[in-house]
Amino acid sequence: MKFRLQKIFRKHDPHRLERVYIKIRDGQFKIVGLGAWYSYWRDPYHLLLTIPWTGFLLLIAVAYLVINAIFALAYLAGGDCVENARPGNFLDVFFFSVQTLASIGYGAMYPKTTYANTIVTIEAIAGLMGIALMTGLAFARFSRPTARVVFSRVAVITAHDGEPTLMFRTANQRRNQILEAQMRVYLMRDEVTAEGHKMRRIYDLTLRRNLSPSFTLSWSAMHIIDEFSPLYGMTQELLVKMHTSIVVSLSGIDETVAQVVHARHTYGSTDILWNYEFVNIIHETDDGHRYIDYQAFHDVLPLDEGS
Repeated sequence: MKFRLQKIFRKHDPHRLERVYIKIRDGQFKIVGLGAWYSYWRDPYHLLLTIPWTGFLLLIAVAYLVINAIFALAYLAGGDCVENARPGNFLDVFFFSVQTLASIGYGAMYPKTTYANTIVTIEAIAGLMGIALMTGLAFARFSRPTARVVFSRVAVITAHDGEPTLMFRTANQRRNQILEAQMRVYLMRDEVTAEGHKMRRIYDLTLRRNLSPSFTLSWSAMHIIDEFSPLYGMTQELLVKMHTSIVVSLSGIDETVAQVVHARHTYGSTDILWNYEFVNIIHETDDGHRYIDYQAFHDVLPLDEGS
């Protein structure tokens, strides 16, 4: 395992540099802390969308209590301004604030001075804005489209129709249809230019079929390793030495929600097995019907040395 250090410019402050740690393992590059919800504290909206649901609900509860406490202090500052509230009693004006913020209005307590009515007006506006914001955030969290797509744990390089072929499998766990599914595969590896500069290069891997009108059950992706392939002439040792990784990106329209969904997977150099083949998962019954056995979805078998 190796670590690299890179400096980048922040968009909001082009003169300030930040250290970003990149972890390299089996050819897979991972930015330390990337995707962690707490790394978005400078972007409140993104933070509220990425924070776990328990944290989201806890944050709403804390904000609700703090806002009511602030307005309760404002009522206390006005003296005896709330009818039927004990003068100087924090709990009475706090619960009056709760009733006002939520537009409950039991009628037992009500403002009796101009000062109290002014605070009530401000709190009513704050309550409307707060409900609108929380409703919008909750809807945005619920409505985010997600894809439940599983990829085989490994990819294999095997013979297919007499040609060396890179293969991996993917399946739709929801059993619904992903319409106009599109798969793109990229190969990433370290290379040294003629000037001696080390850089990370990206190559497109052409698939036999990268489009599917309806992705429902499973999909076996195949890339022919010919003289035009970036994998041509490569060995397992070279894959590891060049920190090679294969990135798969799948997108399509979920027929249930009619929105675009995405799925992504990365195969490191040690996830690519040579001279292996996937166990067949398509079987036939005695009466001629076909079925898929997903229990062997990730299973592979070694090929004979002579094959």
